[in-house]
Parts: sequence; structure tokens; C-alpha cells
Amino acid sequence: MNATSQNLFDDPLRGLQDLAEFLPLRALGAAIQCVDPEQNLQTAAAFGTLYAKVNSKRTGRAKANILRSLPGTTETEAEQLAVESIRYMFRLFLVDSLAMPRLVNPWSWQEHVEFGDFAAGAELLVSNKPALFITGHCGNWELLGFTLAAMGFPMTALARPLDNPYLNQWLLGLREARGLRVLTKWGATERIVSMIEGDDPAGRRIGFIADQNAGESGLFVPFLGRLASSYKSIGLLAMRYELPVVAGFARRVGNRFQYRMEMMDHFGPDDWCDQPDPLFYVTARFNQAIEKMVRAAPDQYLWIHRRWKSRPKWERQGKEMPASMRTRLEGLPWMDQPTMDQLLSDGSVS
Repeated sequence: MNATSQNLFDDPLRGLQDLAEFLPLRALGAAIQCVDPEQNLQTAAAFGTLYAKVNSKRTGRAKANILRSLPGTTETEAEQLAVESIRYMFRLFLVDSLAMPRLVNPWSWQEHVEFGDFAAGAELLVSNKPALFITGHCGNWELLGFTLAAMGFPMTALARPLDNPYLNQWLLGLREARGLRVLTKWGATERIVSMIEGDDPAGRRIGFIADQNAGESGLFVPFLGRLASSYKSIGLLAMRYELPVVAGFARRVGNRFQYRMEMMDHFGPDDWCDQPDPLFYVTARFNQAIEKMVRAAPDQYLWIHRRWKSRPKWERQGKEMPASMRTRLEGLPWMDQPTMDQLLSDGSVS
């Protein structure tokens, strides 16, 4: 019995609700495949505009996040950017994710994907050495591993499973259509370790969407002028196995199914070995790289994402930032005074 059947058997009411949610989306997905992707992008954007107007709570959250993350942005600009990011989200989920298996394959990926400055990442792929590949909820995060797998460089990507098992199984099939292996469980440390230590090429290239909120027990590092909770596992893996870290994203070019792969940073053991707190350095550095992605394409970031939901203990207790944290922040090689001032002044949750 598979997971979807088990869900219907264990909790019939919840199973029927999941099925009722899945079937219309599956039918919409089938209908979308019958129409040219570029025409569908316009339709999906219209749905996004409608959603932004109807769901004012989420649009407001996106706007608030933009205003706090991008100083100098006006209320009007933030409103426009919030709506555009939601429109982009609808184009990504309703069109690109469904069209990807058909448009990106070993014979046609060049028609839809181009490479910017990706030399260091390409060198690691060809060498077959183990490495960690980092991206965020910016651009098309599904496309990165999917394209590399279609090119003959199989990877394993970690992704949070969807609550609806029918949707999860469907999207999992789309993600794995060209050889990408998806591990849908955060915290699967033992499985990841065995893959890194093994001989399977897919297990030696691990991809993370690394801007997930890690809860109150996560490691708090700067992200867009505010402290954000990040998983420690990425840094711990990099340090334990001395793995290079490559951070990049797929940015949409124009209003078509056309993307450019861009690498924002790459670093390795030589960069963190002399740091006073290597784990803090690694985690802060890949978050800085994701921040660069967002600033490069702010309309393609998932601003409704509750990245800053969890707050440090001292904030929750209404206290000032501890001196030890200030020392760690000031020790980051790229830290400047305006950013430090912004981090010190921030103390509330959106």
C-alpha cells in the first residue's frame, strides 16, 4: 500500500480532503500542458494578480518583508514588488514546474537554459568530487538540479515533503523525471552521510534550498539586514567532510521559459579553517550568497515566505543582543557598520 492509499485508509475524511484538493490541480496541470507555455505564463500571472488582491494578508506580509529588507524602497514600490513576486510564484508553480520535464531534457536544455559565470561549479561537476550546492527561494530553484541531471550530472536534492500526499507524489515524479534524486526529509543526516561516503555520483552532489526557517533552535545569522534562523546541518557537513560550497540560482530572463544559471559564491575549507567560529562563518556566508540572489532579482523571490518567523532567545525575552553575538557578527569579513546598525536595531517579528 503506497502513502496516498494509506492516508485515505487511516483518515478517510482527511484523505478525501487531500484528494479534493489534488484532483482540480491535476486537471489544471493536464490542461496547461495542451497550451503553449508562453501563453500559459500570461494566464498564470493573471491568477497571481487576482490572488494578491484577494489574499491581502499574504500580500501585506510580502510588502512588510520587502520594506524591512530593502531600505530605501517606498510603500508604492514595495506594493508593486510584492504583487510581482506573487505573479512570479504563480508562473513558476503553474507553468514552469509542469513544463520542465517536457522542455528540459538531454537534447533541448540548451534552448531554455544558459550559463553565466558558473566556472567553479562546472569544474566541480566534471571532477565528480563531492560538493554542496546551495540555492534559495529565488528564481527557479527546481530548475537547478533538474537541468544538471538532464545534462548528465545526477544530483540529490533535499526538499520538504508537501502535507498533501497526492500532490507530493505527483510533484516528486515531475522533479525526478530527468534523473534528479529527491530526498524529502529534513534532518536525514545518516542518509546524507552514507551518500557522501559512497560511490554513487548523485549522492556526492547534494543540493539544498537553504533559506528555510530552522526554528528557535537554529543558528541565527544575518540575512537581508535581519537575523534569520538557519539549519546547522549544511555547515556541519561541509566542515566534517571538507566539502566545497557552491551557491547559485536560475534567474528567469524575460517573459518566456528562459533561464540563466548564475553563481553568486563558492568557498571551501581554506576560507573557514582560520575563522574563530567556522560553523557560524559557513552558515553566514551561504546566507549572504542567497541575499545576493535576492538583490539581483527581487521580483523573483518568495517574499511571502516566513523566513524571519523564529527569533533569537534574547529578542523573545526583550533583551539586548549579547556581546558574544556582536563579536561573532563583527568578525565576519564582509560585515559593515550600516548592516551592523540595522541588525542591532531590529527586534520584532513580521
